[in-house]
Amino acid sequence: MGHRNLGFFPFPWLLLLSLVPLCMARFVVEKNSLRVTSPEKIRGTYDSAIGNFGIPQYGGSLAGVVVYPKENQKGCKDFSDFHISFQSKPGSLPIFVMVDRGDCLFALKVWNAQKVGASAVLVADHLDEPLITMDSPEEDGSTATYVENITIPSALIRKGFSEQLKKEINAGEMVSLSLDWREAVPHPDDRVEYELWTNSNDECGFKCDMLMEFLKDFKGAAQILERRRYTQFTPHYITWFCPQAFTLSRQCKSQCINHGRYCAPDPEQDFSSGYDGKDVVIENLRQLCVFRAANNTGKPWIWWDYVTDFQIRCPMKEKKYNKECAHSVIKSLGLDMDSIEKCMGDPDADSENPVLKEEQQAQIGKGSRGDVTILPTLVVNNRQYRGKLAKGAVLKAICAGFEEATEPSICLSSDIETNECLENNGGCWQDKAANLTACKDTYRGRVCECPLVDGVQLKGDGYTICEARGPGRCNVNNGGCWQESRNGLSMSACVDNGEVKCKCPPGFRGDGVKTCEDINECKERKACQCSECSCTNTWGSYDCSCSGDLLYMRDHDICISKNASAAKSSWSFFWVILIGLAIAAGGAYMVYKYRLRAYMDSEIRAIMAQYMPLDSQGEVPNHVNGDRLDRL
Repeated sequence: MGHRNLGFFPFPWLLLLSLVPLCMARFVVEKNSLRVTSPEKIRGTYDSAIGNFGIPQYGGSLAGVVVYPKENQKGCKDFSDFHISFQSKPGSLPIFVMVDRGDCLFALKVWNAQKVGASAVLVADHLDEPLITMDSPEEDGSTATYVENITIPSALIRKGFSEQLKKEINAGEMVSLSLDWREAVPHPDDRVEYELWTNSNDECGFKCDMLMEFLKDFKGAAQILERRRYTQFTPHYITWFCPQAFTLSRQCKSQCINHGRYCAPDPEQDFSSGYDGKDVVIENLRQLCVFRAANNTGKPWIWWDYVTDFQIRCPMKEKKYNKECAHSVIKSLGLDMDSIEKCMGDPDADSENPVLKEEQQAQIGKGSRGDVTILPTLVVNNRQYRGKLAKGAVLKAICAGFEEATEPSICLSSDIETNECLENNGGCWQDKAANLTACKDTYRGRVCECPLVDGVQLKGDGYTICEARGPGRCNVNNGGCWQESRNGLSMSACVDNGEVKCKCPPGFRGDGVKTCEDINECKERKACQCSECSCTNTWGSYDCSCSGDLLYMRDHDICISKNASAAKSSWSFFWVILIGLAIAAGGAYMVYKYRLRAYMDSEIRAIMAQYMPLDSQGEVPNHVNGDRLDRL
């Protein structure tokens, strides 16, 4: 554990109370391995202390070259003010910046280096002393803005080692080294045991806000790891005790339960208003008993549901941080209310509470873990976690705790069921105006696939673009094209012909996607330009009228006389009738000629048949000659 003042209480005796756990505390500095690969004369492995902010690469390593700036060597000012950049060039190793300890917060040094491209920071100690943990600063508005945004790892190195590095750098040598976190967390078997020291108080500033956000973000991963028995999780809560001489004081009674045995700081640090410390102790005790009740049912992961639901439904700001609200959450989760109340016991009793007594004993460090004195504290395989309390970083630390080749699939891929679409839309395409997204939450993470909307399949890569294609595309967000309505008239640039096309309608010009502007046909002399014409522009079109007794022909853009038009129509009708009669007379003549010729042909054939047989007619008997022969 790193040294840190826990002065939560404004009154002297309560300040003493808060320091009681520290006076005999045992601190353990979590280390990672630092290996110098060049130059040859300093090659070897050295210890370094992991910073308690940023994101250490638990289970991995990071190689780079060390740079010691000639100016701003303590890193307390913006490096950009000195025109210094640590951005590595493409193909080159990452840059580790070494800065000297002193004059400002550790976290500020790292933040200033990160802003100009550093991949990691080494803080050179200025004292010959054992390594200590570089802790995150006390929460306040000035530090919270950058501490939570630190994403690079950092480490404290000893004074003697840092002087060796400086000597080689000043001599023009390229110093290459690697930071190794693979042994930062013990990994004895195929199950990781981890514990979180937390608090139900949601009014303690930046640290509380960070803790509450972590609980919500990590809930999904934690529950699946627990359900599949990859991990064994245990929540813990820190309590203090009130000195015997003050147990009957008003302050002690308001901040403690069980006659001063178990205390917590006043949430608002104001004894005259709001909630008291004992309210926090009671809710902490309730949450411990919820865990025990859930564990007895074989479903310990329900604790995550309770603490996140309580945070949402029963916040202090809304004056709902009470027993009634807690009971409503417990009831909704189907837990046994009687067993939880029995577990909590009587907070007014002048006796030990077995549950909280165990918590005080658990605060004492064991083995490789130091005493727990600050919140929040995460311990993985009995080794305190160092770094930013964020889902991804904590998951890496947990995965580093599995024996090699026994890691669950989540440690090798993103197959954990958490809704990654809730953060930055999963990096997928989205149309906020139409409430459309290509992000689909899956068991293994998320995929970016263009959605099906109202029977129309959007097409694209799912990351940068998704467009409606095919019939009906204009029904989906107007096909992504321009549209506008004025005075009851709607205009659209979407062309629904199976193509992805946005084209401004007639009378408009533009890209068809974002803009289509009305064309002023009158001003641009595109229509209604005859000498007798009078032009008036309208939205998307124009009106043209003719002077006097004239009629405007839009197709030919001319004005003609209305009478001339009527005469022309009469003559046209006359000629149509005349041509029709001529065609009918010609047809009748052809029919007459055909029938006359057929009649004459039949008569000629009849006459000729009397004097000679035709080829198509059989021989006709000569009756006259027959009669004459009979008579002879």
